[in-house]
Amino acid sequence: MSSIYNNLNLIDLNDFPVAWWEKLLELGHEIRLRPGDYSERCKGRIMGTLFYEPSTRTQMSFQTAMLRLGGTIIGFDNPATSSVAKGENIKDTTKIVSGYADIMVMRHPVAGSVKAAALTADCPVINAGDGGHLHPTQTLTDLLTLKEEKGRLDGLTIGFCGDLKNGRTVHSLIKAMSCFKDNKFVLISTPELALPAYIKDVLSAGGHRYTEVASLDDAVGMLDVLYMTRIQQERFASKEEYEKQKGCYILDKKKMAKAKKDMIVLHPLPRVDEIAIEVDDDERAMYFKQAKYGMYIRMALILTMLESRDKPMPLITGSLHPHQKCSNPGCITHKEKYLPHYFRGKSTMLECEYCDERTLVE
Repeated sequence: MSSIYNNLNLIDLNDFPVAWWEKLLELGHEIRLRPGDYSERCKGRIMGTLFYEPSTRTQMSFQTAMLRLGGTIIGFDNPATSSVAKGENIKDTTKIVSGYADIMVMRHPVAGSVKAAALTADCPVINAGDGGHLHPTQTLTDLLTLKEEKGRLDGLTIGFCGDLKNGRTVHSLIKAMSCFKDNKFVLISTPELALPAYIKDVLSAGGHRYTEVASLDDAVGMLDVLYMTRIQQERFASKEEYEKQKGCYILDKKKMAKAKKDMIVLHPLPRVDEIAIEVDDDERAMYFKQAKYGMYIRMALILTMLESRDKPMPLITGSLHPHQKCSNPGCITHKEKYLPHYFRGKSTMLECEYCDERTLVE
């Protein structure tokens, strides 16, 4: 097993201090204004993109970011076309690709998978989404959008609507925005799709006010930012369970009429039916512009990670518990049996290093 300090990886944005995020946002802003100044900064560099599940914006924005920086790309966007289809594990795939590339971007449907890959990778690894767990580069996209469009990252009332249980973009952004002063959070979902307890604990620990409501109609008028999410069919155990939740929240002109004139609407995309097409023409609809901001912030991130002389952040902060199993059946440790079982904490309640799920000591 390689050192847990082996590279500067981005697995969870909250592993880094806020000052680091702010430098990225400043660089993203500069790149947006003067992209030509950065067109050769990654000449001769190679980025590996390993996408184990479908993606349009994240994958293409990373690829475009590297190309605009003068670099090149290798990788796959369908595991069926790689040795993964033959049963190759994450360690072997990522170990090989990280030997070819200078930096690696990975998306995987299982929580904790990207951290598992980073444990043995030979180059920096960026988490492009691990199941319903985290999506730090979408969070950076959201932060840049908020900074550019609202002019600040504090003193905002932010509504999150839709699948808050499985929405990795929601989890990451709430954790990030809890690091700024005077932000208030309105959580709009059905009871079945409510925000996980460990994310609520982050808000409580930071002394942030949050409200859980079931009605978008009732909440929209108090918001500075509305973050819409789709009900994710791929995260449900059955089609029947999905159908019960589908269509619960739809943003349309009627609801937009109740919102503040300067409220902005964000969405990580893709959308299904949760934002009516008619909303696209509203000047407060920022989701297409938001996607373009994603390219600029990913350019900033690639540059920062390739050129950084910072000491690598520790991947593991807890300790090894060889016989302890994670209570989350969707954790990568249940799929990749060779992985060491790392947990944070020393009491009767531990926290999995890979998926952050709480687990009672066996």
